[in-house]
Formats: sequence, structure tokens, C-alpha cells
Amino acid sequence: MPKLRRTMMFIPGNNPAMITDGHLYGSDSLMFDLEDATALKEKDSARLLVYNALKTINYGKTETVVRINGLDTPFGRQDIKAMVNARVDVIRLPKTDTAEDIEEVDRLISEAEEDAGIEIGSTKMMAAVESPLGIINAYEIATASNRLIGIALGAEDFVKSMKTNRSPGGIELMAARSHLLLAARAAGIYALDTVYSDVNNTEGFLDEVRLIKQMGFDGKSVIHPKQIGLVHKEFEPTEKEIKHAVKVLYAIKEAEKQGLGVITVDGKMVDEPIVVRARRIIELAKATGVYKDGDLID
Repeated sequence: MPKLRRTMMFIPGNNPAMITDGHLYGSDSLMFDLEDATALKEKDSARLLVYNALKTINYGKTETVVRINGLDTPFGRQDIKAMVNARVDVIRLPKTDTAEDIEEVDRLISEAEEDAGIEIGSTKMMAAVESPLGIINAYEIATASNRLIGIALGAEDFVKSMKTNRSPGGIELMAARSHLLLAARAAGIYALDTVYSDVNNTEGFLDEVRLIKQMGFDGKSVIHPKQIGLVHKEFEPTEKEIKHAVKVLYAIKEAEKQGLGVITVDGKMVDEPIVVRARRIIELAKATGVYKDGDLID
């Protein structure tokens, strides 16, 4: 069953209440932010707060992610050491421009794991790509480490670098989204879209979720609990999709038994891409709890 990463909710690293209760909102992943959401004078205290939370709070099945400060700051290396010791699931590197950025963080994580007596490779990584250079290097970044489970788009810094601003339709992000998504798919890792900061514009948010789902993204970063359910609902396979997927997989199974090379479902020929899509729909439906093996499909 695939790991769901439909939503990754930002949690400020200096907010005790959200750090304590964040997993109750139902996001697939929580990202404790030690970077932009934490003021310079609070970096050390936020690191300690997140460290203690990860050590003492049972987040259940919710994936824990920490966005560390960059290695070009006095805080990045300390963040890595503390979060590895706290057994965080994933370390997310901000402002990733090159494969070398990933390789350096990978090395530091390995050192921290070895020092802590943790199995080398058990701490995973994500990369946030936030610049034109990062987008150009997206495939090299995506393949730079076996720890890397996903790459994410950071739109605000990207559009600033492009000398523009975000628009309702998101045309200014289309090339970046497409390039990042292609890199992730070629590398076989997850692709996560950027945040939508206007939490009161539900229709605009839903339009963006539908766009990135259609493009092929695995999920979206969110900044407010009320965005979580909206994303999950959009990513949930419909009854019609599930019924058709079950028909396809059943037809394939029967064709294999009978040694048939060509099959049709509802009058249309079924080829490999259709089978792959059907399997993905069923996996997602099982993971979201809307379908289980043996359910009757009319």
C-alpha cells in the first residue's frame, strides 16, 4: 500500500500548542518549521521544543518532517544532529539548488545516525526547490541520494526570483511545476506542490488543488487545518473510477487465465497504461479507506 502524502501541514517550530496537537487535524504529514516560520532569536529554543516533542509525543501514523535551516546558516548542522537524535521521519532541506546540497546533508545525517547508534539510512530526506537554478537541476537533485523520498516546490521565493508574483491561475508556476514533476517521476519519488496562502479563498484553493492533481502531483503543502479535508476529498478516487478500475483488473486477471493477449472493457481496448492507472486508483482507494478487497462492484 503506498504511503499517502496528500497533505503536509506546516507547523511553526516555536508554537507549542500546534506542535502538541498538530497530528489531531488529520494531515498525512506534519512539517515542523525551524526555518522561515521561526524568528532568528528563537532558532535554538524552537529546535529544543521540536526535539522534545518528537521524543515524547506519539504522533501515531502521521509522518513527521522537519524543515531545517540551510547549511549556510549557523543553525543547519545543529538542526540535523538534533532531529536525527529525535528520530524524525524526514528532514526537509530548504532552498535546494544543486545535487551537492543534497549530498552534503546526506553525509551529515549519516554522521548523526552513526553518532546516535541509529541505522544508517533510516532518516529520510526531502528537498524544497525554490529557485530557477533548483528547477533546472531538479532531476539531479531528485537522484542525488537514496534517502530522498520527495521534492517540493517553494513558490514564494521562486516567483520572487522570476521577478513576478503569484496569480489566481498560477501561469507563472506552470513551467516550474511541470519540470519538478517530470524530475520526480523520472526519479521515482514523490512530488509535492507549494502552499496556497489565502486560507479564506476556498474556491481559489480548490481550483489549485484540482490543477495540481490533474498534473500528477502526489499532494500539497498546507498551512491551515481547514485545508486538509479539502485536499483529501479531491484526491479520493470517485466511485466511478473505482468501479472501472476493478473491471479492468478483473478483466486482466481473467485474460491471463485464458491466455488472451487483447482484452476490452466497456467496448474499449485495455493496454498497459490503463492497467497501471487502474492499479494506482485501487491502491489509493484502499489507502484512503473507500475500497477494500472483496467489495462488490455493480
